[in-house]
Amino acid sequence: MTDVRAAGAAVPVAASVPPFTVITGGQVRRVLQGREREVVDLVADTYRLHGAGDTVNPPSYFLRFPDRPSSRIIALPASIGGPAPTDGLKWISSFPGNVDAGLPRASAVLILNDPVTGYPFAVLESSIISASRTAASAALAAEALSAGRARPARVGFVGTGLIARYIHTFLAGTGWTFDEIGVHDLAAGSAEGFLGYLERSGTTGRIRTHDDAESLVRASDLVVLATVAAQPYLHDPGWFGHAPLVLNVSLRDLAPEILLASANVVDDVEHCLKADTSPHLAEQRTGNRDFLDGTLDDVLAGRLTPPADRTVVFSPFGLGVLDLALGRYVHDEVVRSGEQTVIDGFFHELSRHG
Repeated sequence: MTDVRAAGAAVPVAASVPPFTVITGGQVRRVLQGREREVVDLVADTYRLHGAGDTVNPPSYFLRFPDRPSSRIIALPASIGGPAPTDGLKWISSFPGNVDAGLPRASAVLILNDPVTGYPFAVLESSIISASRTAASAALAAEALSAGRARPARVGFVGTGLIARYIHTFLAGTGWTFDEIGVHDLAAGSAEGFLGYLERSGTTGRIRTHDDAESLVRASDLVVLATVAAQPYLHDPGWFGHAPLVLNVSLRDLAPEILLASANVVDDVEHCLKADTSPHLAEQRTGNRDFLDGTLDDVLAGRLTPPADRTVVFSPFGLGVLDLALGRYVHDEVVRSGEQTVIDGFFHELSRHG
């Protein structure tokens, strides 16, 4: 496809409607499985493109329901430049009640658009893409933010659903090993399922179940927060006195006083400071953004060196450009293998006057 950014966004006379491809979750899984290092590197490259201004990443749009307050559907539109310019949209739902029915909480599709014509050229099952880019971002942050401090040897997971599983998979797939893995979840069944996954994963570290979040936090050098919490429940900065690295993936677990006592790194300032995330609450508490040290791109570029003697919190809102970059990567791999399903005639009215 033409790099429309380099070409001044002009639509060439010879533009044509691209074939429309459907990519299933099974195909996504086959492309991404075992490629954790490659996906983390792709996410790092995408953060660099975003930091350089070669993306468009507007605010996420939340569809909420008065009769179902715990549920939501989020639209993440985005556009990315670089070697494979692509526009698109992730449409992802979060229905916590699904878990009780034996279904995953989240489901998603990703639409990829041709930047030359604007026509959609693919739709992909995207819950796996979303989980993978989230986990890759967390693994990248753990790697980058650990530089200059002792590499964490004890990891603790608060929340043990699909995202926690993917984060552990990506940590293990990029060379992390732990002496101890802590687990805490309010839902006993979820914790048991996660323990079973850890045992099957072949981890050599001791696995320890914690009855409360405090004991897990105090026992962990790397804390992974992957819950569906709607408001903070971790309030005491004293629990973090040993200066752990905290991956605040679920965004709303930490009270402002913990962030104000820590060094804070985000994926994107404007995105993180909204929707009552922990950083947003800290901004409301203080009336400023002085508690933010910078972005992950700042760390990757060497503009920011996180302190080794303070708690460091990484709060990623989750950028649509990451889904777009990973979705385009999956699409291109499926097409390269010849396994794509093309829907012939999907676009029908192609003559302006019939």
